[in-house]
Amino acid sequence: MADLPFETVDVFTDRMFGGNPLAVVLDGRGLATERMQSIAREFNYSETTFILPPADPANTANVRIFTPGIEIPFAGHPNIGTAFVLARRGAIFGKSVTSPLLFEEKAGLVPVEVDRLGKGMLTAPRPLVIGDTIAPELVAPCLGLSPGDIATGNHVPTVASVGLDFLMVEIDNRKAFEKARIVPQAFAENIPLDFAAGVLFYLHADEADEVDVRARMFSPIDGVGEDPATGSANAALVGLLAALDPLEDMTLEIRIAQGVEMGRPSLLEAKAIKESNRIAETRIGGYSVPVMTGTFHVP
Repeated sequence: MADLPFETVDVFTDRMFGGNPLAVVLDGRGLATERMQSIAREFNYSETTFILPPADPANTANVRIFTPGIEIPFAGHPNIGTAFVLARRGAIFGKSVTSPLLFEEKAGLVPVEVDRLGKGMLTAPRPLVIGDTIAPELVAPCLGLSPGDIATGNHVPTVASVGLDFLMVEIDNRKAFEKARIVPQAFAENIPLDFAAGVLFYLHADEADEVDVRARMFSPIDGVGEDPATGSANAALVGLLAALDPLEDMTLEIRIAQGVEMGRPSLLEAKAIKESNRIAETRIGGYSVPVMTGTFHVP
């Protein structure tokens, strides 16, 4: 029986029991994919990462990311949290860790900067891709809402991705945003997992919120349910919002609150750089805090 060291952190928060929890298995060597999936299911966090030696020694590590149900090519809070853990440890696989960290992932190479205060900022591994749209009449039942609760003045429900596909849905009013709930049967019928990893629905905040956007993310098909902080989805969101702006050259920076309705408030800082009417770069970041350390017994 092997004892695998792990750490857990709360990501996109500056205090314990907020943000999005993440388990980081510090040495995934020798673990089959099926075993990694079982360990992720046992932790039952929205994601668990497994650190492996990089294929290219110039990079920091190879990182594999699992939800309780599937392996995914890229995600935001697993990168921010994993970088935070490794930066605090100072070394991995006998090599010093310096910022920016470079993670090899299925979606590509992900650079993550970490400062002395524990704040991480990643650059998405892929350029923004705006994909298919879907009718509000199909999306609304998935959220327990009516089609009139979905705003379409800026965009209809649209798939956007910077490494992982999400359906972006703007909500018309705060009451609908707060009362939304997951309807699994409607998700299964209207939004299959091969269409989008989940639905990020959002509301432009008012001055009392002290943020720019309020967001929630539902992904019942891959075992997550509601996610308290979704970096990959919000990186795609800031890219989409910048793409919709009529300016051809701009930098859009927004602060996003997520997880409030779950009792796990999160704060994400998102940035998109637009050059010659093209989204050149999207970034997402925030703070992390340590929670637990231990070992996982694997036969």
